[in-house]
Amino acid sequence: MIELTPSEKWKKVFRCIGGPYLALIVLFLICALTNDVFAKPANLINILRQVSYSGMIALGMTFVIVGGGIDLSVGSLFALCGVFSVLAANHVTPWVMQSMEGFLPGSDLTGFLIAAIVSVLTGLVGALINGAVIVLGKLPPFIATLGTYSIFRSLSLYFADAGTLSTENPVISDFGSSSVFGFLPTPAFIMLLLTAVLGVLLSETSFGRHVCAVGSNERVARYAGIHTGRTQFLTYAVIGLCVGISAFLFVGRLSSVSSSNAGLLYELDAIAAVIIGGAAMSGGRGSLWGTLGGVLILGIVSNILDMWGVSVNLQGTVKGLVIIISVLIQRKDHAS
Repeated sequence: MIELTPSEKWKKVFRCIGGPYLALIVLFLICALTNDVFAKPANLINILRQVSYSGMIALGMTFVIVGGGIDLSVGSLFALCGVFSVLAANHVTPWVMQSMEGFLPGSDLTGFLIAAIVSVLTGLVGALINGAVIVLGKLPPFIATLGTYSIFRSLSLYFADAGTLSTENPVISDFGSSSVFGFLPTPAFIMLLLTAVLGVLLSETSFGRHVCAVGSNERVARYAGIHTGRTQFLTYAVIGLCVGISAFLFVGRLSSVSSSNAGLLYELDAIAAVIIGGAAMSGGRGSLWGTLGGVLILGIVSNILDMWGVSVNLQGTVKGLVIIISVLIQRKDHAS
């Protein structure tokens, strides 16, 4: 594999993320000039909070798409993580407290820890099932995750009796509604932290280079000695962890989860953010910081359309146009 010089690395990074952030700046200026409320700190913080849940999933989706895959099941898996998290907080915690009385902290803190662990493990197990079906079962990622999309949603409906589950654990709700540095919502902070950590993982480690190689040309990567199946499998593990973390934070924000509506269309938002962020749908190219730019663009578009009074029924049209234009610009960019 050819090693890039520092200057070549920076040029490559700029090509990946320069376009999305240039578009983000232009969009921000247009919105600020056309609406007096848009640029106020409270509204910008609200945008960050709203996009953070699907944004974390988009970060994991970057690995999957760069590795040449796709995951349509993340919205349903998000709901299942939330349902299991609430059930664990409400029903598992009392049993654990009774079994290990005197060895654990207060029931609220124990419930918080159990709910967080269950949510993350559910996301990880669900994603590893996807990876196993794709790698071992040799099914196309689109077909495999379309199947688990239905399975995970069905399970969330079953375990929640097709309703909404709530938790009264104050530690969970306080954490989900908390802020870092006094102004930055905790979910937004964790999204930014994940962007930095996963960005290093993708661009500065052998695993990240293997992901790009597999997505560019799986056969060539295999001839180069890369374990392509394991690499693809691990990309799904990354997105599963992101889904589990996001779902737990979402439960904390609302102290509840709807088995039918939670995570609805998150898979489309995540894929759109990755594409707007400069990743190639064919795999092999992408950036975590570019994806973050795509997440922010989608969040700003949704926010300003509400402020402009655009019908909810037409907002999908605008989002679709943004995605199509972004892909067309990228194609022209890379063709030249």
